[in-house]
Amino acid sequence: MKPAREEDFAKVVDVVLHKATDEIISIELGSNSESSNRVTYTSGMQELQRFMEHHSNFFAIDPLDNIYPVLDRLKIQLVLLGLQDINAEGCLTIRGAHFLKVNDFNESDLAQRLPEAKLSFPCIVKPQVACGVADAHSMAIVFEIEDFKHLSVPLPAVVQEYINHSSTLFKFYVLGETVFHAIKKSIPNSNTLRKSYERNGSKPILFDSLKSLPTDTESQHPGDAVSCKVDLDLELVIDAAKWLARTLDLTIFGFDVVAKESSTHNATSTITFSMTSQALDLQTYCHFPSNILVCSVKLFRFKKALVTTSLWTLNYLPSFKEVHNDIAIPAFWDAIKMKYESKKMKAATPASSS
Repeated sequence: MKPAREEDFAKVVDVVLHKATDEIISIELGSNSESSNRVTYTSGMQELQRFMEHHSNFFAIDPLDNIYPVLDRLKIQLVLLGLQDINAEGCLTIRGAHFLKVNDFNESDLAQRLPEAKLSFPCIVKPQVACGVADAHSMAIVFEIEDFKHLSVPLPAVVQEYINHSSTLFKFYVLGETVFHAIKKSIPNSNTLRKSYERNGSKPILFDSLKSLPTDTESQHPGDAVSCKVDLDLELVIDAAKWLARTLDLTIFGFDVVAKESSTHNATSTITFSMTSQALDLQTYCHFPSNILVCSVKLFRFKKALVTTSLWTLNYLPSFKEVHNDIAIPAFWDAIKMKYESKKMKAATPASSS
């Protein structure tokens, strides 16, 4: 972008909405959990990134630095350890899944390290890179230590505990102060998966989580509705969502929750939590206020007045297929407005106090 164009850009735009995870070419992981990952974007996204770096007063939702943790499953698992701070003794608890990072599936001490990390079979194996690259969603469910041999899941990987959750997944979406959720069908319990494993010659169950999940083929019927067989402490999860928003300083994000199936009504049963970087398209008639840029990095267009458009896809929102547009869109705009006004207030505070 030419300097003169940059100046014009800065004058007419208040906020940039981006979906940077769709513009990732490659991710080079840091050598340890404390070091930074190297993310390479498309040329268009790199241009926008350089612009934002040289204009510190420019406002993006969300800043690129803030989304980096959701690109790395290991870093997110480490963040989720902090969920223990919101749990109360004697009540339902929420936590991240037990996990272990693996650099080589042929490690001689892997069988010893698994129980040390509170892991037992079956386990689910995921690439450490969480999104932005083609094989980030190539996963496996393993039932024996031998299953790790010749496993095709990209390395380094994160091994997580498998929770029996009655095939019920709760998907949560956060827009600023507003939290939505939907109930989705999920992977069967471990006893059903083991039958499938044995029928397949005791081979690991491989799948791409974006395309299809392992299912209970014996009991599944076309048109089966999603039924909720587990209880969820919604207030606890909303507290967790707000904690995560503060911790990561994110405005718009999503995460998954499963409630551990139990044969007894134990007041300390566990909800496991995993962060997701899913962001889905919302194609609808949207009202955009003055000087808001909807950015696809391949095409920059400015809206200088209140307009209605059906020509663009807003590529940032999580999938709100289960939430009506009349609810999702106002919440989306409220989140942007709140974040923008908060930043303006913080920027004005030092000037007014001096």
